[in-house]
Amino acid sequence: MSRLGKSPIVLPKNVEVKTQDGQFVVKGPKGTLSFVAIPGVSVEIDNENRLFVSCDEKLQPKKTTHGLYRATINNMIIGVSAGFEKKLLLIGVGYRAAVQGQKIDLQIGYSHPTQIEIPKGLAVEVDKSTTIIIKGIDKQVVGQFAATIRATRPPEPYKGKGIRYEKEFVRKKAGKAAKGKGA
Repeated sequence: MSRLGKSPIVLPKNVEVKTQDGQFVVKGPKGTLSFVAIPGVSVEIDNENRLFVSCDEKLQPKKTTHGLYRATINNMIIGVSAGFEKKLLLIGVGYRAAVQGQKIDLQIGYSHPTQIEIPKGLAVEVDKSTTIIIKGIDKQVVGQFAATIRATRPPEPYKGKGIRYEKEFVRKKAGKAAKGKGA
């Protein structure tokens, strides 16, 4: 059995977990998420409002899916109760962003503006035109959209210009050394 899979998940009072037709459905104040399960994985809720994920030991693969399903259900519970948020910083002269309807418009040093479609279920805010805040209930969708935006102009190693996560550290290179007088 998986170490992570054995640990219980404490359910908040306003979150409800159900199993329907091989799917785990999690409902909370921020929305509803569902996840398709493989046969052999089940969810049990005890009277202390704790959720346990159990896996049938006869099925393969055992440990990996057990921990994976527990972590996925935990992320779904956190998402429908509190939500997830990613912040991106635009660093560079003239770099700015703006939300226009269901698209985010990026001015990031290219000769043309870059527009990216915002996926359904996400809320995108731009603060001071250099900070992009992405909010949503699905951790995978929030992280994937943040990675898509970052990939349009990743930080370069010499001046550090580009799009980076809020607490990301970009290691800078020294650059070209000047030649001596005798050369």
